[in-house]
Amino acid sequence: MDWEALVALVVPSLFIVTAGGVLILRPIAAKLGTLLDAMAREKSSSVLEETRRLRETVETMNERLTLLEERQDFTERLIEPRTSGGTGPAEGEENR
Repeated sequence: MDWEALVALVVPSLFIVTAGGVLILRPIAAKLGTLLDAMAREKSSSVLEETRRLRETVETMNERLTLLEERQDFTERLIEPRTSGGTGPAEGEENR
């Protein structure tokens, strides 16, 4: 078999297949890149929205916890024994 003749057939054929593949696949790859970019932006905005919602939830819980602490402090001051200067229950009353 003549190697020179085989190389003369393979090299141009390989060039034609490569050029054709680039011409066909380049627009497909560009559209795929655009699609992936749009999906990444959508996911990013979704993550930002979720973060904002979680931040609002944490702030609400913090406000409720602060209110609960204030109520607990008030209740503790209310039930302190009279010996420490608080206004607790009168002597003889039971603590429930």
